[in-house]
Amino acid sequence: MKKILIIPLLLFLISCAQEEKKKPIERVVWEAFDETSELNEQANHENPRMRLKLINSKISDKNAIWEAFEADLTYNFSEERYEELKPMVLEQDIPSIQAAIRDKKMTHEELVLFYIYRIRKYESDNTLSLNGIISLNPTVVEEARALDKEAFAEGREYSIYGMPVLLKDNIGTDGMYTTAGAAVLAENSAKDAFITERLKENGALILGKANLSEWAYYLCTGCPLGYSAVGGQTLNPYGRKILESGGSSSGSGVVTAANYAVAAVGTETSGSILSPSSLNSVVGLKPTIGLLSRTGIVPISSTLDTPGPMTKNVIDNAIFLQAMIGKDEADDASVASDKNYLENLKNSSLEGKRLGVIKPLLQDSIYSLTIEKLKGLGAEIIEFDPPEVAMNGFLTLLNIDMKNDLPKYLEAHASENIKVRTVKDVVDYNLSDTLIRVPYGQQLFDGIVVDPTTDEEFEAVKKGLNETGKTFFDVPMDAHQLDAVLSINNFHAGFAAVAKYPCLTVPMGYQSNGQPISLTFIGKPFTEDVLLKLGYAYEQGNKIRKAPKNYN
Repeated sequence: MKKILIIPLLLFLISCAQEEKKKPIERVVWEAFDETSELNEQANHENPRMRLKLINSKISDKNAIWEAFEADLTYNFSEERYEELKPMVLEQDIPSIQAAIRDKKMTHEELVLFYIYRIRKYESDNTLSLNGIISLNPTVVEEARALDKEAFAEGREYSIYGMPVLLKDNIGTDGMYTTAGAAVLAENSAKDAFITERLKENGALILGKANLSEWAYYLCTGCPLGYSAVGGQTLNPYGRKILESGGSSSGSGVVTAANYAVAAVGTETSGSILSPSSLNSVVGLKPTIGLLSRTGIVPISSTLDTPGPMTKNVIDNAIFLQAMIGKDEADDASVASDKNYLENLKNSSLEGKRLGVIKPLLQDSIYSLTIEKLKGLGAEIIEFDPPEVAMNGFLTLLNIDMKNDLPKYLEAHASENIKVRTVKDVVDYNLSDTLIRVPYGQQLFDGIVVDPTTDEEFEAVKKGLNETGKTFFDVPMDAHQLDAVLSINNFHAGFAAVAKYPCLTVPMGYQSNGQPISLTFIGKPFTEDVLLKLGYAYEQGNKIRKAPKNYN
Protein backbone atom coordinates (compact mmCIF):
# COMPACT_ATOMS: atom_id res chain seq x y z
CA MET A 1 0.00 0.00 0.00
CA LYS A 2 2.82 2.41 0.90
CA LYS A 3 4.59 1.68 -2.39
CA ILE A 4 1.43 2.52 -4.33
CA LEU A 5 1.23 5.94 -2.63
CA ILE A 6 4.81 6.92 -3.54
CA ILE A 7 4.09 7.75 -7.20
CA PRO A 8 1.08 10.03 -6.55
CA LEU A 9 3.09 11.74 -3.79
CA LEU A 10 6.02 12.39 -6.13
CA LEU A 11 3.69 13.76 -8.80
CA PHE A 12 2.10 16.05 -6.21
CA LEU A 13 5.48 17.36 -5.07
CA ILE A 14 6.64 17.96 -8.67
CA SER A 15 3.40 19.78 -9.41
CA CYS A 16 3.85 21.98 -6.33
CA ALA A 17 7.44 22.79 -7.36
CA GLN A 18 6.30 23.76 -10.84
CA GLU A 19 3.52 25.93 -9.43
CA GLU A 20 6.03 27.60 -7.11
CA LYS A 21 8.36 28.24 -10.06
CA LYS A 22 5.51 29.74 -12.08
CA LYS A 23 3.99 31.66 -9.19
CA PRO A 24 2.95 34.96 -10.72
CA ILE A 25 4.57 38.13 -9.47
CA GLU A 26 2.47 41.13 -8.59
CA ARG A 27 1.16 42.76 -11.76
CA VAL A 28 2.97 45.99 -12.61
CA VAL A 29 0.61 48.74 -13.73
CA TRP A 30 0.83 52.39 -14.56
CA GLU A 31 -1.57 54.52 -12.57
CA ALA A 32 -2.88 57.82 -13.88
CA PHE A 33 -2.36 60.72 -11.49
CA ASP A 34 -3.28 64.35 -11.00
CA GLU A 35 -0.65 66.33 -12.92
CA THR A 36 -1.75 69.72 -11.59
CA SER A 37 1.15 70.35 -9.19
CA GLU A 38 3.76 69.30 -11.74
CA LEU A 39 2.22 71.46 -14.43
CA ASN A 40 2.09 74.42 -12.04
CA GLU A 41 5.84 74.01 -11.54
CA GLN A 42 6.39 73.84 -15.30
CA ALA A 43 4.47 77.12 -15.74
CA ASN A 44 7.51 78.93 -14.32
CA HIS A 45 10.08 77.21 -16.58
CA GLU A 46 12.55 79.67 -18.11
CA ASN A 47 12.03 78.02 -21.51
CA PRO A 48 8.53 78.87 -22.81
CA ARG A 49 8.41 75.58 -24.75
CA MET A 50 8.78 73.68 -21.47
CA ARG A 51 5.68 75.26 -19.93
CA LEU A 52 3.73 72.09 -20.42
CA LYS A 53 -0.05 71.75 -20.49
CA LEU A 54 0.03 68.00 -19.91
CA ILE A 55 2.50 65.15 -19.47
CA ASN A 56 0.57 61.98 -20.22
CA SER A 57 -1.71 61.42 -23.20
CA LYS A 58 -5.41 62.00 -22.65
CA ILE A 59 -6.41 59.43 -25.28
CA SER A 60 -4.05 56.50 -24.56
CA ASP A 61 -3.70 54.13 -21.61
CA LYS A 62 -0.03 53.47 -21.02
CA ASN A 63 -0.77 49.97 -19.66
CA ALA A 64 -1.83 48.97 -23.16
CA ILE A 65 1.81 49.27 -24.26
CA TRP A 66 2.90 46.11 -22.42
CA GLU A 67 -0.45 44.38 -21.95
CA ALA A 68 0.29 41.69 -24.58
CA PHE A 69 3.39 40.59 -22.66
CA GLU A 70 2.03 40.16 -19.14
CA ALA A 71 2.26 36.35 -19.26
CA ASP A 72 5.81 36.37 -20.61
CA LEU A 73 6.96 38.95 -18.08
CA THR A 74 5.26 37.02 -15.27
CA TYR A 75 6.42 33.48 -16.07
CA ASN A 76 9.37 33.73 -18.49
CA PHE A 77 11.40 36.63 -17.14
CA SER A 78 12.42 37.92 -13.74
CA GLU A 79 14.11 40.83 -11.99
CA GLU A 80 17.05 38.52 -11.30
CA ARG A 81 17.52 37.71 -14.98
CA TYR A 82 17.09 41.39 -15.85
CA GLU A 83 19.97 42.27 -13.51
CA GLU A 84 22.13 39.46 -14.93
CA LEU A 85 21.61 40.71 -18.48
CA LYS A 86 22.20 44.41 -17.79
CA PRO A 87 26.01 44.31 -18.22
CA MET A 88 25.60 42.47 -21.54
CA VAL A 89 22.99 44.88 -22.92
CA LEU A 90 23.15 48.40 -21.48
CA GLU A 91 25.39 50.70 -23.53
CA GLN A 92 26.74 47.73 -25.51
CA ASP A 93 27.18 47.94 -29.28
CA ILE A 94 25.57 45.52 -31.71
CA PRO A 95 28.71 43.35 -32.22
CA SER A 96 28.96 42.85 -28.44
CA ILE A 97 25.28 41.95 -28.06
CA GLN A 98 25.49 39.60 -31.03
CA ALA A 99 28.56 37.93 -29.49
CA ALA A 100 26.66 37.34 -26.24
CA ILE A 101 23.89 35.59 -28.21
CA ARG A 102 26.41 33.62 -30.26
CA ASP A 103 28.12 32.45 -27.04
CA LYS A 104 24.72 31.44 -25.59
CA LYS A 105 24.95 33.90 -22.72
CA MET A 106 21.46 35.05 -23.67
CA THR A 107 18.82 34.39 -26.31
CA HIS A 108 16.96 36.66 -28.70
CA GLU A 109 13.85 36.04 -26.61
CA GLU A 110 15.62 37.17 -23.45
CA LEU A 111 16.96 40.26 -25.20
CA VAL A 112 13.46 41.25 -26.31
CA LEU A 113 11.97 40.56 -22.88
CA PHE A 114 14.80 42.54 -21.28
CA TYR A 115 13.77 45.64 -23.23
CA ILE A 116 10.04 45.14 -22.65
CA TYR A 117 10.65 44.57 -18.93
CA ARG A 118 12.82 47.69 -18.81
CA ILE A 119 10.23 49.78 -20.64
CA ARG A 120 7.50 48.67 -18.23
CA LYS A 121 9.80 49.21 -15.24
CA TYR A 122 10.43 52.85 -16.03
CA GLU A 123 7.25 53.81 -17.87
CA SER A 124 5.03 52.56 -15.02
CA ASP A 125 6.92 54.84 -12.60
CA ASN A 126 5.50 58.37 -12.69
CA THR A 127 8.73 59.80 -11.29
CA LEU A 128 10.87 58.30 -14.08
CA SER A 129 8.64 57.73 -17.11
CA LEU A 130 9.79 59.35 -20.35
CA ASN A 131 6.79 58.75 -22.64
CA GLY A 132 9.16 57.70 -25.39
CA ILE A 133 7.08 54.69 -26.47
CA ILE A 134 3.69 54.75 -28.17
CA SER A 135 3.26 51.00 -28.75
CA LEU A 136 5.05 47.65 -28.79
CA ASN A 137 4.83 44.93 -31.43
CA PRO A 138 2.53 42.21 -29.98
CA THR A 139 4.26 39.42 -31.93
CA VAL A 140 7.88 40.39 -31.26
CA VAL A 141 8.47 37.71 -28.58
CA GLU A 142 7.23 34.99 -30.93
CA GLU A 143 9.47 36.35 -33.67
CA ALA A 144 12.45 36.26 -31.30
CA ARG A 145 11.72 32.66 -30.32
CA ALA A 146 11.70 31.70 -33.99
CA LEU A 147 15.17 33.19 -34.42
CA ASP A 148 16.44 31.23 -31.42
CA LYS A 149 15.70 28.01 -33.30
CA GLU A 150 18.22 28.93 -35.98
CA ALA A 151 21.96 28.41 -35.88
CA PHE A 152 24.09 31.52 -35.41
CA ALA A 153 25.45 32.37 -38.86
CA GLU A 154 29.05 33.37 -39.44
CA GLY A 155 29.54 37.13 -39.71
CA ARG A 156 26.26 37.97 -38.01
CA GLU A 157 28.01 40.05 -35.32
CA TYR A 158 28.05 43.01 -37.70
CA SER A 159 24.42 42.88 -38.78
CA ILE A 160 21.01 44.05 -37.59
CA TYR A 161 19.83 40.42 -37.50
CA GLY A 162 17.86 39.67 -34.34
CA MET A 163 18.33 43.16 -32.91
CA PRO A 164 15.21 44.77 -31.36
CA VAL A 165 14.73 48.27 -32.82
CA LEU A 166 12.08 50.96 -32.48
CA LEU A 167 10.60 52.99 -35.33
CA LYS A 168 9.36 56.55 -35.14
CA ASP A 169 5.58 56.35 -35.23
CA ASN A 170 5.24 57.98 -38.63
CA ILE A 171 6.85 54.92 -40.27
CA GLY A 172 4.45 52.26 -41.55
CA THR A 173 4.57 48.93 -39.71
CA ASP A 174 2.25 46.03 -40.47
CA GLY A 175 0.29 44.82 -37.45
CA MET A 176 0.71 48.10 -35.57
CA TYR A 177 -0.89 51.51 -35.82
CA THR A 178 1.06 54.30 -37.53
CA THR A 179 -0.20 57.48 -35.89
CA ALA A 180 2.26 60.34 -36.48
CA GLY A 181 1.19 61.09 -32.90
CA ALA A 182 -2.13 62.48 -34.14
CA ALA A 183 -5.56 61.61 -32.76
CA VAL A 184 -7.00 61.39 -36.26
CA LEU A 185 -4.52 58.61 -37.13
CA ALA A 186 -4.71 56.81 -33.77
CA GLU A 187 -6.08 53.67 -35.47
CA ASN A 188 -4.23 53.92 -38.79
CA SER A 189 -3.37 50.31 -39.72
CA ALA A 190 -0.80 51.14 -42.39
CA LYS A 191 1.31 48.45 -44.02
CA ASP A 192 5.11 48.23 -43.84
CA ALA A 193 7.04 51.18 -45.17
CA PHE A 194 9.83 50.30 -47.61
CA ILE A 195 12.53 50.68 -44.93
CA THR A 196 10.49 48.51 -42.55
CA GLU A 197 10.46 45.80 -45.19
CA ARG A 198 14.22 46.14 -45.61
CA LEU A 199 14.79 45.83 -41.87
CA LYS A 200 12.64 42.71 -41.69
CA GLU A 201 14.40 41.22 -44.72
CA ASN A 202 17.67 41.70 -42.86
CA GLY A 203 16.34 40.00 -39.73
CA ALA A 204 15.68 42.99 -37.47
CA LEU A 205 13.07 42.60 -34.76
CA ILE A 206 10.63 45.52 -34.80
CA LEU A 207 10.16 46.07 -31.08
CA GLY A 208 7.62 48.86 -31.43
CA LYS A 209 6.94 52.52 -32.20
CA ALA A 210 8.56 55.60 -30.66
CA ASN A 211 6.76 58.79 -29.71
CA LEU A 212 7.40 61.96 -31.72
CA SER A 213 6.51 65.60 -32.03
CA GLU A 214 3.04 65.34 -33.56
CA TRP A 215 3.01 65.53 -37.38
CA ALA A 216 6.83 65.67 -37.13
CA TYR A 217 6.62 69.09 -35.42
CA TYR A 218 4.83 70.77 -38.27
CA LEU A 219 1.54 71.41 -36.48
CA CYS A 220 1.89 74.21 -33.93
CA THR A 221 4.25 77.13 -33.28
CA GLY A 222 6.18 77.48 -30.03
CA CYS A 223 4.75 74.22 -28.68
CA PRO A 224 6.84 71.70 -26.70
CA LEU A 225 9.20 69.46 -28.62
CA GLY A 226 8.18 65.82 -28.29
CA TYR A 227 4.48 66.33 -27.61
CA SER A 228 1.83 64.25 -29.37
CA ALA A 229 -1.83 63.65 -28.63
CA VAL A 230 -1.33 59.87 -28.82
CA GLY A 231 1.96 59.58 -26.92
CA GLY A 232 1.88 62.52 -24.54
CA GLN A 233 4.96 64.58 -23.69
CA THR A 234 8.34 62.96 -24.39
CA LEU A 235 10.83 63.80 -21.63
CA ASN A 236 14.62 63.99 -21.72
CA PRO A 237 16.31 61.38 -19.47
CA TYR A 238 19.25 63.75 -18.85
CA GLY A 239 16.93 66.30 -17.25
CA ARG A 240 13.38 65.08 -16.95
CA LYS A 241 10.96 68.04 -17.31
CA ILE A 242 14.01 70.35 -17.18
CA LEU A 243 15.70 69.86 -20.55
CA GLU A 244 14.05 69.67 -23.97
CA SER A 245 13.92 66.29 -25.68
CA GLY A 246 14.62 67.68 -29.15
CA GLY A 247 12.39 66.92 -32.07
CA SER A 248 10.68 65.82 -34.05
CA SER A 249 12.21 62.34 -33.62
CA SER A 250 11.97 62.95 -29.88
CA GLY A 251 11.02 59.44 -28.83
CA SER A 252 13.67 57.88 -31.05
CA GLY A 253 16.36 59.92 -29.32
CA VAL A 254 15.03 59.37 -25.81
CA VAL A 255 14.51 55.60 -26.12
CA THR A 256 17.97 55.12 -27.58
CA ALA A 257 19.57 57.20 -24.82
CA ALA A 258 17.67 55.33 -22.11
CA ASN A 259 18.49 51.88 -23.55
CA TYR A 260 14.89 50.93 -24.33
CA ALA A 261 16.08 49.22 -27.53
CA VAL A 262 19.29 48.54 -29.42
CA ALA A 263 18.56 51.58 -31.61
CA ALA A 264 15.76 53.54 -33.27
CA VAL A 265 14.83 55.03 -36.62
CA GLY A 266 14.02 58.72 -36.86
CA THR A 267 12.98 60.97 -39.72
CA GLU A 268 14.20 64.43 -40.63
CA THR A 269 12.94 67.30 -42.73
CA SER A 270 15.16 69.91 -41.10
CA GLY A 271 16.90 68.98 -37.85
CA SER A 272 14.46 66.29 -36.71
CA ILE A 273 17.15 63.61 -36.35
CA LEU A 274 20.04 65.92 -35.48
CA SER A 275 18.17 67.81 -32.73
CA PRO A 276 16.98 64.87 -30.58
CA SER A 277 20.19 62.93 -31.20
CA SER A 278 22.23 65.88 -29.95
CA LEU A 279 20.04 66.63 -26.95
CA ASN A 280 20.00 62.97 -25.87
CA SER A 281 23.70 62.22 -26.43
CA VAL A 282 23.22 59.65 -29.20
CA VAL A 283 24.62 59.29 -32.71
CA GLY A 284 22.23 60.41 -35.42
CA LEU A 285 22.64 60.22 -39.19
CA LYS A 286 20.57 62.36 -41.54
CA PRO A 287 21.36 60.79 -44.93
CA THR A 288 21.41 62.38 -48.36
CA ILE A 289 17.88 62.67 -49.75
CA GLY A 290 17.20 59.47 -51.68
CA LEU A 291 19.66 57.13 -49.97
CA LEU A 292 16.81 55.76 -47.84
CA SER A 293 13.26 55.37 -49.13
CA ARG A 294 10.39 57.51 -47.82
CA THR A 295 7.56 55.31 -49.13
CA GLY A 296 5.07 54.48 -46.38
CA ILE A 297 6.23 57.28 -44.09
CA VAL A 298 3.78 60.03 -43.09
CA PRO A 299 5.29 63.06 -44.86
CA ILE A 300 5.97 66.71 -44.44
CA SER A 301 8.00 67.29 -47.58
CA SER A 302 8.86 64.98 -50.47
CA THR A 303 11.60 67.50 -51.26
CA LEU A 304 13.40 67.26 -47.92
CA ASP A 305 12.17 64.24 -45.91
CA THR A 306 14.44 61.30 -45.09
CA PRO A 307 14.56 58.58 -42.43
CA GLY A 308 17.82 57.83 -40.66
CA PRO A 309 19.40 55.69 -37.90
CA MET A 310 19.79 56.85 -34.28
CA THR A 311 22.18 54.76 -32.19
CA LYS A 312 24.45 54.88 -29.15
CA ASN A 313 27.64 54.65 -31.20
CA VAL A 314 28.93 55.02 -34.75
CA ILE A 315 29.45 51.36 -35.57
CA ASP A 316 25.80 50.60 -34.80
CA ASN A 317 24.82 53.53 -37.00
CA ALA A 318 26.69 52.05 -39.95
CA ILE A 319 25.15 48.61 -39.32
CA PHE A 320 21.67 50.12 -39.12
CA LEU A 321 22.13 52.22 -42.27
CA GLN A 322 23.37 49.18 -44.19
CA ALA A 323 20.19 47.29 -43.29
CA MET A 324 17.87 49.99 -44.65
CA ILE A 325 19.40 50.98 -48.00
CA GLY A 326 17.80 49.85 -51.25
CA LYS A 327 16.38 51.27 -54.44
CA ASP A 328 12.65 51.96 -54.15
CA GLU A 329 10.87 52.35 -57.48
CA ALA A 330 7.92 54.03 -55.75
CA ASP A 331 10.10 56.90 -54.46
CA ASP A 332 11.23 59.26 -57.24
CA ALA A 333 14.25 60.40 -55.22
CA SER A 334 15.41 56.87 -54.33
CA VAL A 335 18.84 55.73 -55.53
CA ALA A 336 20.68 52.44 -55.37
CA SER A 337 23.84 52.24 -53.26
CA ASP A 338 26.48 49.55 -53.55
CA LYS A 339 28.58 50.94 -50.71
CA ASN A 340 29.46 48.86 -47.67
CA TYR A 341 29.27 51.35 -44.82
CA LEU A 342 31.12 49.02 -42.48
CA GLU A 343 34.07 48.49 -44.81
CA ASN A 344 37.31 49.74 -43.25
CA LEU A 345 35.32 51.59 -40.58
CA LYS A 346 37.51 50.31 -37.77
CA ASN A 347 40.63 51.48 -39.63
CA SER A 348 39.35 55.05 -39.72
CA SER A 349 41.73 57.88 -38.88
CA LEU A 350 41.56 61.66 -38.67
CA GLU A 351 45.16 61.96 -39.75
CA GLY A 352 45.37 64.53 -42.56
CA LYS A 353 41.60 65.01 -42.80
CA ARG A 354 40.64 68.58 -43.64
CA LEU A 355 37.81 69.74 -41.42
CA GLY A 356 36.15 73.12 -41.71
CA VAL A 357 35.41 75.07 -38.52
CA ILE A 358 32.74 77.78 -38.56
CA LYS A 359 34.45 80.67 -36.75
CA PRO A 360 31.44 82.04 -34.82
CA LEU A 361 30.95 78.61 -33.22
CA LEU A 362 34.34 78.82 -31.53
CA GLN A 363 32.69 80.99 -28.90
CA ASP A 364 31.25 77.74 -27.54
CA SER A 365 33.85 76.40 -25.09
CA ILE A 366 32.96 72.71 -25.63
CA TYR A 367 33.17 73.09 -29.43
CA SER A 368 36.46 74.97 -29.11
CA LEU A 369 37.94 72.30 -26.83
CA THR A 370 36.78 69.58 -29.22
CA ILE A 371 38.54 71.28 -32.13
CA GLU A 372 41.77 71.14 -30.17
CA LYS A 373 41.21 67.43 -29.54
CA LEU A 374 40.68 66.91 -33.28
CA LYS A 375 43.99 68.60 -33.96
CA GLY A 376 45.60 66.22 -31.50
CA LEU A 377 44.10 63.32 -33.44
CA GLY A 378 45.80 64.52 -36.62
CA ALA A 379 43.06 66.51 -38.31
CA GLU A 380 43.86 69.65 -40.26
CA ILE A 381 41.57 72.41 -39.05
CA ILE A 382 40.57 75.22 -41.41
CA GLU A 383 38.59 78.08 -39.88
CA PHE A 384 36.21 80.06 -42.08
CA ASP A 385 33.42 82.60 -41.95
CA PRO A 386 30.32 81.14 -43.59
CA PRO A 387 28.79 82.88 -46.62
CA GLU A 388 25.92 85.20 -45.74
CA VAL A 389 22.84 83.76 -47.40
CA ALA A 390 19.12 83.96 -46.64
CA MET A 391 16.68 81.06 -46.39
CA ASN A 392 13.83 82.83 -48.16
CA GLY A 393 10.66 80.78 -48.59
CA PHE A 394 11.50 77.84 -46.32
CA LEU A 395 8.05 77.69 -44.71
CA THR A 396 6.47 78.04 -48.13
CA LEU A 397 8.33 74.95 -49.30
CA LEU A 398 7.06 72.95 -46.31
CA ASN A 399 3.52 74.30 -46.63
CA ILE A 400 3.05 73.43 -50.28
CA ASP A 401 4.82 70.07 -50.05
CA MET A 402 2.66 68.99 -47.13
CA LYS A 403 -0.49 70.31 -48.79
CA ASN A 404 0.33 68.02 -51.74
CA ASP A 405 2.13 65.12 -50.08
CA LEU A 406 -0.16 64.35 -47.13
CA PRO A 407 -3.20 63.63 -49.37
CA LYS A 408 -1.03 61.29 -51.46
CA TYR A 409 0.02 59.40 -48.33
CA LEU A 410 -3.55 59.20 -47.00
CA GLU A 411 -4.82 57.88 -50.31
CA ALA A 412 -2.06 55.32 -50.88
CA HIS A 413 -1.06 54.17 -47.40
CA ALA A 414 -3.61 55.01 -44.69
CA SER A 415 -6.07 52.25 -43.76
CA GLU A 416 -9.69 52.37 -44.93
CA ASN A 417 -11.02 53.54 -41.55
CA ILE A 418 -9.08 56.81 -41.89
CA LYS A 419 -11.50 59.18 -43.60
CA VAL A 420 -9.55 62.46 -43.71
CA ARG A 421 -7.95 63.18 -47.07
CA THR A 422 -6.50 66.71 -46.82
CA VAL A 423 -4.80 69.01 -44.33
CA LYS A 424 -8.08 70.95 -44.14
CA ASP A 425 -9.88 67.73 -43.14
CA VAL A 426 -7.40 67.24 -40.28
CA VAL A 427 -7.83 70.85 -39.14
CA ASP A 428 -11.61 70.44 -39.06
CA TYR A 429 -11.35 67.12 -37.20
CA ASN A 430 -9.15 68.72 -34.52
CA LEU A 431 -11.54 71.66 -34.11
CA SER A 432 -14.19 69.26 -32.79
CA ASP A 433 -12.18 68.80 -29.57
CA THR A 434 -9.20 71.15 -29.40
CA LEU A 435 -8.54 70.53 -25.71
CA ILE A 436 -7.74 66.85 -26.30
CA ARG A 437 -6.59 66.86 -29.93
CA VAL A 438 -4.56 70.08 -30.24
CA PRO A 439 -4.05 71.68 -26.80
CA TYR A 440 -1.21 73.81 -28.19
CA GLY A 441 -3.11 74.81 -31.33
CA GLN A 442 -2.53 73.98 -35.00
CA GLN A 443 -1.18 77.27 -36.34
CA LEU A 444 1.09 75.68 -38.95
CA PHE A 445 -1.72 73.51 -40.33
CA ASP A 446 -3.88 76.64 -40.53
CA GLY A 447 -1.08 78.28 -42.51
CA ILE A 448 -0.87 75.36 -44.94
CA VAL A 449 -4.58 75.58 -45.69
CA VAL A 450 -4.47 79.29 -46.63
CA ASP A 451 -1.06 79.38 -48.36
CA PRO A 452 -1.73 80.87 -51.85
CA THR A 453 1.61 79.93 -53.48
CA THR A 454 1.26 78.90 -57.13
CA ASP A 455 3.05 75.92 -58.70
CA GLU A 456 5.37 78.28 -60.59
CA GLU A 457 6.24 80.21 -57.43
CA PHE A 458 6.77 76.97 -55.53
CA GLU A 459 9.29 75.66 -58.07
CA ALA A 460 11.19 78.95 -57.88
CA VAL A 461 11.28 78.73 -54.08
CA LYS A 462 12.62 75.18 -54.16
CA LYS A 463 15.31 76.06 -56.69
CA GLY A 464 16.36 79.16 -54.77
CA LEU A 465 16.62 77.35 -51.44
CA ASN A 466 18.63 74.49 -52.95
CA GLU A 467 21.10 76.98 -54.42
CA THR A 468 21.29 78.80 -51.07
CA GLY A 469 22.12 75.63 -49.16
CA LYS A 470 24.74 74.54 -51.65
CA THR A 471 26.36 77.98 -51.60
CA PHE A 472 26.55 77.95 -47.81
CA PHE A 473 28.59 74.73 -47.84
CA ASP A 474 30.19 74.54 -51.27
CA VAL A 475 31.98 77.89 -51.14
CA PRO A 476 34.14 76.97 -48.11
CA MET A 477 34.31 73.26 -48.93
CA ASP A 478 35.56 73.82 -52.48
CA ALA A 479 37.85 76.69 -51.58
CA HIS A 480 39.59 74.73 -48.81
CA GLN A 481 39.10 71.17 -50.17
CA LEU A 482 37.33 70.12 -46.98
CA ASP A 483 36.37 66.56 -46.12
CA ALA A 484 33.55 67.89 -43.93
CA VAL A 485 32.26 70.97 -42.15
CA LEU A 486 31.95 70.84 -38.35
CA SER A 487 28.81 72.24 -36.74
CA ILE A 488 27.03 71.93 -33.39
CA ASN A 489 23.80 69.96 -32.87
CA ASN A 490 21.28 71.01 -35.53
CA PHE A 491 22.60 74.59 -35.83
CA HIS A 492 22.98 74.36 -39.62
CA ALA A 493 20.39 71.67 -40.31
CA GLY A 494 18.26 74.02 -42.42
CA PHE A 495 21.09 74.74 -44.85
CA ALA A 496 21.94 71.02 -45.05
CA ALA A 497 18.27 70.19 -45.60
CA VAL A 498 17.74 72.45 -48.62
CA ALA A 499 21.16 71.51 -50.03
CA LYS A 500 20.18 67.84 -49.50
CA TYR A 501 23.53 67.16 -47.82
CA PRO A 502 24.13 64.41 -45.24
CA CYS A 503 24.94 65.09 -41.58
CA LEU A 504 26.25 62.91 -38.75
CA THR A 505 26.04 64.11 -35.15
CA VAL A 506 28.17 62.48 -32.42
CA PRO A 507 28.23 63.24 -28.66
CA MET A 508 30.70 66.05 -27.85
CA GLY A 509 30.08 66.84 -24.19
CA TYR A 510 27.69 68.07 -21.53
CA GLN A 511 26.86 71.62 -20.54
CA SER A 512 26.86 72.85 -16.94
CA ASN A 513 23.15 72.02 -16.56
CA GLY A 514 23.72 68.47 -17.82
CA GLN A 515 22.39 69.16 -21.31
CA PRO A 516 24.20 67.01 -23.91
CA ILE A 517 25.83 68.76 -26.85
CA SER A 518 27.10 67.13 -30.03
CA LEU A 519 29.57 67.65 -32.87
CA THR A 520 27.93 67.49 -36.30
CA PHE A 521 29.84 66.48 -39.44
CA ILE A 522 28.34 67.78 -42.71
CA GLY A 523 29.49 66.49 -46.11
CA LYS A 524 28.72 66.51 -49.81
CA PRO A 525 25.89 64.29 -51.16
CA PHE A 526 26.31 60.53 -50.72
CA THR A 527 29.42 60.81 -48.56
CA GLU A 528 27.82 58.98 -45.64
CA ASP A 529 30.73 56.52 -45.69
CA VAL A 530 33.18 59.41 -45.24
CA LEU A 531 31.14 60.95 -42.42
CA LEU A 532 30.84 57.63 -40.60
CA LYS A 533 34.61 57.11 -40.78
CA LEU A 534 35.26 60.63 -39.50
CA GLY A 535 32.69 60.11 -36.75
CA TYR A 536 34.13 56.73 -35.78
CA ALA A 537 37.69 58.05 -35.57
CA TYR A 538 36.53 61.02 -33.52
CA GLU A 539 34.45 58.78 -31.21
CA GLN A 540 37.36 56.40 -30.60
CA GLY A 541 39.65 59.30 -29.70
CA ASN A 542 37.10 61.18 -27.64
CA LYS A 543 34.67 58.80 -25.92
CA ILE A 544 32.12 61.16 -24.43
CA ARG A 545 28.72 59.50 -24.18
CA LYS A 546 27.46 58.72 -20.68
CA ALA A 547 24.17 56.96 -20.00
CA PRO A 548 21.61 59.11 -18.14
CA LYS A 549 22.27 58.47 -14.45
CA ASN A 550 18.71 57.58 -13.40
CA TYR A 551 18.41 54.97 -16.14
CA ASN A 552 21.37 52.67 -15.46
